[in-house]
Formats: sequence, C-alpha cells, structure tokens
Amino acid sequence: MDDRDDKLSRFCLTTATYSIEQYCKRRLLRKKHFERIEFYGDLLLPLGEYPVNKVLAVYVCGNGEILEPDFYSVVPDCGTNEDIPFSLSLSPALQRYRGLSAIKTVYWAGYQNGKVPADLASACMELAVWNMNRYKGRRIGMTGSIRGSGRDGEHFEMSMPENVRGLLEPYRRRVI
Repeated sequence: MDDRDDKLSRFCLTTATYSIEQYCKRRLLRKKHFERIEFYGDLLLPLGEYPVNKVLAVYVCGNGEILEPDFYSVVPDCGTNEDIPFSLSLSPALQRYRGLSAIKTVYWAGYQNGKVPADLASACMELAVWNMNRYKGRRIGMTGSIRGSGRDGEHFEMSMPENVRGLLEPYRRRVI
C-alpha cells in the first residue's frame, strides 16, 4: 500500500467494520446505548448490547426518577470483556414500586479501540484487504468469466470470504 491509497484504505476499513457488525447482528465498537426495557416483574432484564463497560444511569419510566445504584447491578460485572450477553439485576424491593412498567438504561457497551480481540481485529483487516482488492480490480462483484463450449458466463463473488466468516462465528448474535 502506498500513500495514494490512504482514502481507499480508510474507506475499506470502515466498510469492513460496518459489514462485520451487520453480519454479527450487533454493535461491536464501544458506543453509548439508550435502551428502554419493559418490566413485567422479572428482576433480571437483558441488555441489548455487550460487553457492557459501564452503566451511566437507570431511570424508572413514567416519572423519570433516577434509580440509585443500590437497587441494581450488572451481571456479569461491568468492565469484563466477556463476549456474553449482560443483564441488569434489579433489587426485589422494586417489585413493590407502584406504576413501574419499564426501565430506561444508559450504558457504554462494546470493545474499546486497542482492546478488540485478536481474531475480531484479524477478520476486519482481512475483509478490508479483500474489499480493497475488489475495488482495485475494477470488477466489483465478479470473480471471473468463463468462455468456451458455447457457454459464456460470469461468476459473482460472495459478500464475505469464508475464512472471515469463520473468524466472526463466535461473535454472532444467536436468536433462541
């Protein structure tokens, strides 16, 4: 790569990041999330994104009252980079709270720059290089053409190489 490809390489890295997040059905880079979770009496409420770095605030929906940290905790603990879904564990005292229909949470979740797991970073780099080779080849979406025996045809490439899919498999969100 030379300096003239700087814009293209940045574009390919950004595109690879978004493609990976779409494939994994979750946000992987650290970001602030605002989430409203319906409350039906269960004291363990699943958070939508993970790993959770820090819970900034928890509100009781309806009156907007802030919930004190004594009345909730995060399972597993915040700051662990475990790649498993996190939950908000509420105090049993909240079951007696009148008019509680939902909880609003504000939290940081995802991997910080420089602390992304090695296989995830490798998948991003491989996908970015693969995209860069596609763009430089000027035949985006095609791997080659066949001529001969009276049959002309073209082969279209897949959207993501199999080796990258294999690296991303542990990070995909599973719907049960």
